[in-house]
Amino acid sequence: MNAIDADPDPLGRLRALCTALPGVTERTSHGEPTWFVRKVFVTYADHHHDDRVAFWCAAPPGAQEALVAAHPDRYFRPPYVGGRGWLGVWLDVPVDWDEIAEIVLDAYREIAPRTLVARLSAPPDDGVNGR
Repeated sequence: MNAIDADPDPLGRLRALCTALPGVTERTSHGEPTWFVRKVFVTYADHHHDDRVAFWCAAPPGAQEALVAAHPDRYFRPPYVGGRGWLGVWLDVPVDWDEIAEIVLDAYREIAPRTLVARLSAPPDDGVNGR
């Protein structure tokens, strides 16, 4: 499968990206898989069952406006949380999963405590340094 693809299992791909991050848990919220790092940072969005599949996520200031303006076919202002700058990302169109990984990582950085964000750049635990 290419990096840009209409994925047959977008939920599985999104789940893998989210759960690979430190301290992330998954729970159902509002009937949808949702990923938390103390607070919600990504939620799957298929609850309207309107033949559209997406996710909503926290986003850095200005990102929602810039991405929606540049690519309204791929990004949108989600209901409820869009006013707080959250980004909606369509998954039922061909997507660049490398770009999705960056968006998920940005969402994580917006919500996660600094101690967990710092672990993203920490060297892996090799068992030698007592980490």
